[in-house]
Amino acid sequence: MSVKVLYFAGLREALGRAGETVELPAGVATVGALRDWLVGQGRDKLASAKNLRCAVNQDMAGLDAPVREGDEIAFFPPVTGG
Repeated sequence: MSVKVLYFAGLREALGRAGETVELPAGVATVGALRDWLVGQGRDKLASAKNLRCAVNQDMAGLDAPVREGDEIAFFPPVTGG
């Protein structure tokens, strides 16, 4: 299954990339499983990011949200403003 993964703000800087398209192995069916798989592939910053937010196809989602072929999954730290 192929999905597009986007990284924003401090994650983009820490990982040195804005995004990537990845082929997921069988069994990676949720955003949380995707995050864990990405950590195992060397994206360690995803494991240590506090209050990590995620979206699937531009809709906010939890780690239990399903991931399907062709989805766009974004990871980003919480946004603050003032």
